[in-house]
Amino acid sequence: MLHARRPKGMDTMVKRLVSMTFSEEMIQEPVIYRLGNEFDVVTNIFRAMVTEKEGWVLLEIQGKAEEVQRAVDFLKSLGITVDEKPE
Repeated sequence: MLHARRPKGMDTMVKRLVSMTFSEEMIQEPVIYRLGNEFDVVTNIFRAMVTEKEGWVLLEIQGKAEEVQRAVDFLKSLGITVDEKPE
């Protein structure tokens, strides 16, 4: 079986599984897009439910530990409730 070569620094990568709860005001905001665009992280949506009034997303965030933490802090600064889940 062939394995892709890991980029330099890949060994310091972490994964965090978070549950995000959005208020009605944040539903239309491209929050997950901004995570990937403004921070050096990769996101993976595991589950989500969005209505006109509220929404939640179970999201994996992967990257260097400090970048993942910055991304989580950013979410919280927007008023999004973020709960870390065990993987």
